[in-house]
Amino acid sequence: MMMSTTPPEPPGPPRDLRAHRRRTERWLAIGFVVILLLIGGGAIAWAYGYGGLAGGLVCILPILGLAGLLWLLLTWAGRWASGD
Repeated sequence: MMMSTTPPEPPGPPRDLRAHRRRTERWLAIGFVVILLLIGGGAIAWAYGYGGLAGGLVCILPILGLAGLLWLLLTWAGRWASGD
């Protein structure tokens, strides 16, 4: 049996996984909102016209506000619990 004689790769720079998770979650949330508004708003405008789009936005925007408030509350609670 022949063993590899190449030396092992040196370890890369340390990775901040928490920062990566925060960045990924932020981009996922932004992408969700953009898709919801563009695709959902476009479908509403196509099916019901601009009056329907205005009514849809009246419903969607407060729900997004509540979701953002819940996200802020949970973020604050997580940081408070971990002592950051």
